[in-house]
Amino acid sequence: MPDIVVHDATLLTVDERNRLFERGTLVVEDGTITEVRSTGPDDTALDADHVIDGDGALVMPGLVNAHTHLELTPLLGAFSDLDLLEMMGSMTAVYTQFADGEFDYLIEAGYELAAYNGLAGGITTVNSMDVRPGVGAETVGAAGLRGFLGPAISDLFWDRPVDEQFDRAREFVETHHDTYGGRIRATICPHDDWSCTRELWERTADLAAEYPDLLVHTHLLELDESDSMARANGGADSTALLSDVGLLDDRLVAAHFRIADEDDIRRTAEAGAGVAHCPSVFCYWNPDPSTQWTPVPELRAAGVDVGLGLDDHYWHDSYNLFGEARQARLAANLERGRGQFQSMELLRMLTVDGARALNVGDEIGSLEPGKRADFLVLDVDAPKFAPRTNLPAQVVNQAAPADVETVVVDGEIVVEDGTPTRLDGDAIQQRAEAAVERFVEETDWDLDVGGGDPPSAVATAREIDKRGPARLLSRLAIQSARDRFSL
Repeated sequence: MPDIVVHDATLLTVDERNRLFERGTLVVEDGTITEVRSTGPDDTALDADHVIDGDGALVMPGLVNAHTHLELTPLLGAFSDLDLLEMMGSMTAVYTQFADGEFDYLIEAGYELAAYNGLAGGITTVNSMDVRPGVGAETVGAAGLRGFLGPAISDLFWDRPVDEQFDRAREFVETHHDTYGGRIRATICPHDDWSCTRELWERTADLAAEYPDLLVHTHLLELDESDSMARANGGADSTALLSDVGLLDDRLVAAHFRIADEDDIRRTAEAGAGVAHCPSVFCYWNPDPSTQWTPVPELRAAGVDVGLGLDDHYWHDSYNLFGEARQARLAANLERGRGQFQSMELLRMLTVDGARALNVGDEIGSLEPGKRADFLVLDVDAPKFAPRTNLPAQVVNQAAPADVETVVVDGEIVVEDGTPTRLDGDAIQQRAEAAVERFVEETDWDLDVGGGDPPSAVATAREIDKRGPARLLSRLAIQSARDRFSL
């Protein structure tokens, strides 16, 4: 007997032909999709453990959050009204304290809150780089999500012995990879191309060679300093450096890719690497209107799989991954002119292209027989969706977490009637509120319903690692002089 049957629903398959069934049936057995077809006259009588009448509903693949950081979730609202330097300084100080083992209660509450709200909003897969991801692997797995997680590694961002960081990364892999029925997978996470030395990249390549089935997840070409640091590390630019050390391949997931040029796009396409685009965080914090945006149209035209991510969702106070599709469209149109994306392209970036960027496009991301059953049911029988024309456009332009009725991951219903089934929302809310109250008591942060103020600049500087950032700034200054004088 099937596990789940959905009948009489609008099915948006996001398969290679982007098939849409106005009245369709989806059948799931043993966690796998076995049938996707038009609803027949007898389908209402089909027997299954769970039968969902899809009249007035749209069924589509689950959303893939292709790049994010989950630990600081309880601090939604804390950074929202700061300027960029205040935000970066305050955030870096908190991360430094995380690395020192402080505020575990905040991390625990953060992963719970992120898992609950992510699932309720239709997210079925997350790819998260964090400082202390061990708790996250357990929380995300227990919640029923599919997760890629790993500890960030950097030798210039914080003052942690590199050997210790790699030992921690290896321990995380050995403990958490391929757990929860294969839903939780470890990743190797060199933090970025502006705070890692060539030596760290080479050690990362060695670790990746030890675990050839793991993704390498990093921030790449995010800042103007990215290529400068690559040159300081002996590379022509960032993608050339990663190619030199053997990391530019189909296991690489590069977040942001904002300042990529034609050579970067060509190399990335040839290597089969994936890219995660996070438009909202840059729209929110972009300090310069002339700043280049991630060249998503060119990446897609070159054949690069580009997914969408929320990045640090607590920097822009949103769990709404649907909203990233709309923001990607608006940002691209603002920079390049209207019509940069068709709605179906954006829908694919939310689902199957994100899955492909994470190297699991053959497992999830579309509604096709043989794939794992990760999907969501949207209530589109509402005035906001009337008339129900061009549903792909309506989904990417106005769908919201509140429209999600049901979420299925790996064939299990993990959200029913809009509520996660494995998690206690009231208890999670209470723990998050208690964690923030304790955080405020233990720090100089001022957070309440009216807003928030971080510690003073002096107090913040006291908490930030000094040796690593000093080496980083020194390297960038020397390379800037070399570039200026063509040395």
